[in-house]
Amino acid sequence: MIPLSVLDLATVATGSSPARAFAETTALSIEVERLGYKRLWVAEHHGMPAVASSAPAVLIAHLADATTTLRVGSGGVMLPNHAPLVVAEQFATLEALHPGRIDLGLGRAPGTDHVTARALRRTLDLGADSFPNDVVELIKYLLPSDEAPAHPFANPGSGYLPEMWLLGSSTFSAQLAGILGLSFSFAYHFAPRELDAALAAYRANFQPSIVLREPRVMVAVSVICAPSTQEARWLSGSTALSIVQMRTGRPGQLPSPEEAAAYAFTPIEEEIAAEAMATHLIGDQEAVANGLSLLEQRTQADEFMISTRLHSLDARIKSYALVAEVWGTPELPGSEVAD
Repeated sequence: MIPLSVLDLATVATGSSPARAFAETTALSIEVERLGYKRLWVAEHHGMPAVASSAPAVLIAHLADATTTLRVGSGGVMLPNHAPLVVAEQFATLEALHPGRIDLGLGRAPGTDHVTARALRRTLDLGADSFPNDVVELIKYLLPSDEAPAHPFANPGSGYLPEMWLLGSSTFSAQLAGILGLSFSFAYHFAPRELDAALAAYRANFQPSIVLREPRVMVAVSVICAPSTQEARWLSGSTALSIVQMRTGRPGQLPSPEEAAAYAFTPIEEEIAAEAMATHLIGDQEAVANGLSLLEQRTQADEFMISTRLHSLDARIKSYALVAEVWGTPELPGSEVAD
């Protein structure tokens, strides 16, 4: 059984606020550390009422202070939104403050709509075409000086290299991660169709690098686990309605299960929800464990990153606890997972 990690978006549920979302993410990080999860990542999104993690570096600093052994990082920073030097200095600072516990996952998408993307960059150029060069530039700022020419204008810089990952939902980022010799995390939780092709492209193109000698794959998967499958499916209504609202141009805070149960889905909305939720692992412990086992066999992944978006913090923590118990994590008795 491979290690498990957590992807959290600092979810703002209906009736809540960003401040409360940050407090809940902090509480979640402490709890999943206790449960033996390997790392917790937060993702950069903008213009989304249900997602408060728009400034990952700031939130990561707080989460790292609140925990002691958990790796904390970005899943990811959307590099086209930022100058590589800015990201390098932010994450070098985090690495200096919390040595050996910081991850820098980089994404190629803006993480928002085009209007917000322009407000972030103050330009019409979305910058995605320069992504490969920007990744290389960023890494060069942080490599030890004996591995690459020093860049004195990155401070902190040389020698403060966090664990590097490329994130992707297509073969483009997979190929780039392989060519650059970086770890690769695939977004199966929202782009399941490209999974097999992307992992094959990554492994076929992998070249050992200064930072990584062998391919390393993480697969992000949506999971909702409850004592019964019936309860898990009821809880999943929040996610289903949220997806429908987003894809029909009506983004809002994450609905409650009660709101989802009372909502009258149109036939088209039912199709949207069914397609989006088809690859989510929703059920009791046995169902989720079986689903993860099949996905591990299919992907030969080195790690799973679990995303559990639920209206209630208690329900989220309960889901992660049930998964840790049935799957096994380093801190739990009987676990076969090595950190």
